Amino acid sequence: MQSAQAKHALIETGRWLSEQGWVPATGGNFSIRTEQGFVVTASGHDKGTLQPEHFLEFDTEGAQTSGTGHPSAETELHLALYALSPRTHCILHTHSVAATVLSRLTADHSLDITGYEMQKALHGYTSHLETLAIPVFDNDQDIPALAGRVTEYHAHTPIQHGVLIRGHGLYAMGADITETRRHIEALEFLFNCELTRRQLEKNG
Repeated sequence: MQSAQAKHALIETGRWLSEQGWVPATGGNFSIRTEQGFVVTASGHDKGTLQPEHFLEFDTEGAQTSGTGHPSAETELHLALYALSPRTHCILHTHSVAATVLSRLTADHSLDITGYEMQKALHGYTSHLETLAIPVFDNDQDIPALAGRVTEYHAHTPIQHGVLIRGHGLYAMGADITETRRHIEALEFLFNCELTRRQLEKNG
């Protein structure tokens, strides 16, 4: 994908994610792998009103080659996630209530979900009886250290669809922007189901 095409796709996707309420207060960041390297949102912009000038371009080594403004500190985490798998061509980072709350309620290293038909919307899943495990990492302002932990985890448990950062949000991944949007929508549905189930069981 060319950079201009990637920016257009992320502008439209940012508008959609904003309508869902998943990127409040300029939160979140998006990226796409391009033929030249990567296109990433610059820091501090409302993701529902992105314009082409709100993006930065990086080469395959992670060096900025184009764009004005400051890259998000989390750009390095995007690049680390891309390095895990050549299949990943799009990453969307969001801050939904369900993802943020569930990440704090989950004490383990993964949020395990099973029994929902919507799991089949995720690449590689064919049955609701399978267990979907989304890795959960403690939030850290030291992004290189966080990226290192994600890489270490992937070495023994491959990361496929995304990761949760505790108290922060979701990084959804996919082979292209269409699949990543499907993944994020399915995951958010599953997170809402799990959060509602836990609330009902606690109150029941």
